[in-house]
Amino acid sequence: MKKMLFIYNPNAGMGLLKPQLSDVLDTFVKGGYEVTVYPTQQRQDAMEKTRAYTEKYDLVVCSGGDGTLDEVVTGMSMREERVPIGYIPAGTTNDFASSLHIPRDMLEAAEVAVNGKPFPCDVGAFNDNYFVYIAAFGLFTDVSYETDQRMKNILGHLAYVLEGTKKIFNVPSYRIRVSHDGERVEDEFMFGMVTNSRSVGGFKGIIGQNVAFDDGLFEVTLIKTPRTPMDVNEIVTALLGKQIDSTHMYCFRTGSIRFESGEEIPWTLDGEFGGNHGEVLIENRKKELQIMVEEDVIPHLHRKKEEVREEEKKLTVEAAAAELAEEVVAELDGTLEIELEIELDELKEELKEEVKEKMETGLEGGLDKELKIKSGSKEEMKAGLKEEFKEDAKEGIEERLGAGL
Repeated sequence: MKKMLFIYNPNAGMGLLKPQLSDVLDTFVKGGYEVTVYPTQQRQDAMEKTRAYTEKYDLVVCSGGDGTLDEVVTGMSMREERVPIGYIPAGTTNDFASSLHIPRDMLEAAEVAVNGKPFPCDVGAFNDNYFVYIAAFGLFTDVSYETDQRMKNILGHLAYVLEGTKKIFNVPSYRIRVSHDGERVEDEFMFGMVTNSRSVGGFKGIIGQNVAFDDGLFEVTLIKTPRTPMDVNEIVTALLGKQIDSTHMYCFRTGSIRFESGEEIPWTLDGEFGGNHGEVLIENRKKELQIMVEEDVIPHLHRKKEEVREEEKKLTVEAAAAELAEEVVAELDGTLEIELEIELDELKEELKEEVKEKMETGLEGGLDKELKIKSGSKEEMKAGLKEEFKEDAKEGIEERLGAGL
């Protein structure tokens, strides 16, 4: 008979597992397993139990929130002999389970754990630690582990929202040097996340749609520290619209990334406190985790190569077109200045003829008003030209790509 180790957090979520525990265990036994049950007693208990067991188990199943799953995966990653992991989500947000289409229903999830198929999934190495789906720093990242467990159980996801509102007027800012794939950028950031998930904080699609779990790549999102209320508005609009704002964000994919800062920064790993670090190396351990999922969802967990090429091509065209438009408008800036000065001089003469019979004070007042209106049109003209050049550049670049140039 096959053997299973079942680890669960009795305090997770709203206590959904407790009244169904007997039925869940019955599902395991009917699935052909002899089950050893272990309720966690404290933080890191699930990790230590998974890392240190000596029995020959065919499957390890855990139930709890994302933090419980993180501990079990971390413990399994530390072992030489590894077995597949089943997951019964019982937490408040359950981002990773949602991304993998693992059912929210306890008994259905238990059924998947024993009768599903193991899916090879990437895992993140964070210095000497591990994470399953997200490593993050900055604004809101401490909301999960600072929210009282009793409040989570009573209010559910709303508890995170209420805790998060306390952070809005205390925006952090960190000077960080980021290195990846031979590139380096240094800036002030209020938030950053390295992810392998289609859902973050209960919100789907905020990272993008074409996220794969077995491609050896993370999705990286870095948000610059806003300087004005307008910056804040643009960042929020971009996030809510699930769009990349290149003015305020860096977004890219990578299998390895390093963060260096002059101060120690608090990080969160899968919603749990990951320590304070001045230097962090994150590497993708491709397909290191075997997690049980429904067989018919496996094709949806892969990102097709054609989709990747099309997305990268689109991002390349957008970036190249925007850069080219900036250069063209910069070159034309001096010419625009001269043309506007000529137009302003001509306008001044026309107005003088039209109002020459009026009082001098009235003339000057009218001129000032018209000149202000005309002067304001320079920035509008530049913005309009930039958009026109960008669209023309995009068409030209796409034509060249289509021709294979």
